[in-house]
Amino acid sequence: MDMVEGLVDLGSADMDPSRRGVLGAGLYSVALTIPGWPDVVGRFERLGSDPHARIGMGEVESVIAMTERISEIDDQFGGRTARPMAAAFMVNNIVPYLRATASDEVRRAMLSAAADHLYLTGYMAVDERLDTLGQSYYTKALELALAAGDHLTYCTTLRGMSVQAVELGHGAEAVRLADAASSASPQAGPRMRAFLAGQQAHSLARTGDRAGALAMLRAAEVAMEQAESKAKAHGSYDPASLAYHVAQVNHELGYREGAIRALQRSEKVRPAVYRRARVRHRAMLAEWQVEAGRVEEAVQNWHLALDDYPQVQSGRADDRFRAMVAAVRPHRRDARVRGLLERARPMAGVRRG
Repeated sequence: MDMVEGLVDLGSADMDPSRRGVLGAGLYSVALTIPGWPDVVGRFERLGSDPHARIGMGEVESVIAMTERISEIDDQFGGRTARPMAAAFMVNNIVPYLRATASDEVRRAMLSAAADHLYLTGYMAVDERLDTLGQSYYTKALELALAAGDHLTYCTTLRGMSVQAVELGHGAEAVRLADAASSASPQAGPRMRAFLAGQQAHSLARTGDRAGALAMLRAAEVAMEQAESKAKAHGSYDPASLAYHVAQVNHELGYREGAIRALQRSEKVRPAVYRRARVRHRAMLAEWQVEAGRVEEAVQNWHLALDDYPQVQSGRADDRFRAMVAAVRPHRRDARVRGLLERARPMAGVRRG
């Protein structure tokens, strides 16, 4: 099966609920081979197979624009809402474009745009907690990015894979992937360096490497200071994202109060459009506060998370909802906690996933 046929099969199955369980089955791989240049490039030199169709930069721009729109929907409403659109667009638009005749410049640009779209689709699958499916999309995104010579999407995808690994508790694998992303971007600007170093710090902290984590966190802070004094941000890595990494590193290393302060700082500066992140991070902040015995503050933040939760279709947000129910169980005699659970109970009855 060639690469384009593989995309058709992946996307078609992803759009069909009866087959989606097959894609999500199996185990997340902690020994995934990262595709490299010699393994990929040759296969894409023979992609064009439809002499009756020709594409130009207009088609490339349409893929870029659609990916941006779907990403905005994902940020506001979660992966379960947005991913079916991404899979359908991949099968019905991107795959025919990849098969069409094009100049070398247009072909590379289309491969790059397709790689970014696949990365986003993988990210949304991970958000649904369809981790094996997400890993499949990420691997295809790496291959297309390599064929396009697109280091940015290649590194971004490796970093996304590291985020997935650390969330699933695979610290060593998360470090391997984060380091691979950093190594593949020697010419990265300061914001990209901060983007990658922040994830390296979180991964190292998960393995208990305090010195390494703090060193990478400092590198991320220095790079972000340089980036903030220069051009407009690339992507979504901003001071709120860096503060989130500071919070995660502190929490992994056992510095609970430092973690709480950093996550509060992150939430203060996070743009309002990121509704899903707001739900997850406010709930996470509440979990950390209740661990510290700050039940009243925790309940307040859980209520804030519940304000947005019904609008977000996200497996990771659902994880935080279940964590909330478990975390307050020892405090269920507290009237404030009883009020929280009373509000949350109808939400638990809504089918999610």
